Amino acid sequence: MSKVEAFLTKEEEQEIIEAIRIAEKNTSGEIRVHIEATTDKDHYERSLEVFHLLKMNNTKDENAVLIYVAVNDKKFVIYGDKGINKVVPKDFWNSTKDIMQNHFKNANFKQGIVDGILKAGEELKAHFPWQIDDENELSNEISKG
Repeated sequence: MSKVEAFLTKEEEQEIIEAIRIAEKNTSGEIRVHIEATTDKDHYERSLEVFHLLKMNNTKDENAVLIYVAVNDKKFVIYGDKGINKVVPKDFWNSTKDIMQNHFKNANFKQGIVDGILKAGEELKAHFPWQIDDENELSNEISKG
């Protein structure tokens, strides 16, 4: 079994997908999680590439958030699109990263990802509240590379 498959159990993956549903319930924002073993690229550049591959740059309000994890590299990136980046507090992504990192240091990867998703969801809800005509623009499933 590769490190990507061993990173989270099926049950943990389902808990993450449920966290995405909860986070997106009150916002037009979109959240995705992408997990892969490693990359030869800079992790930020790779997260941007994945963001585009998953068509996250096509949301109506430019308010998608990607949590990218490179398991073997022990690196992760939180990437927010232009719309959300314009309105979040200056230290928002770093404070979200710190919450996740504290869980990751204790090998509690699922809880770190869930807490990151829920924190991003709260911020999305504050700036992009759900509207009657909103639709789920992107899959909630975890993508893997």
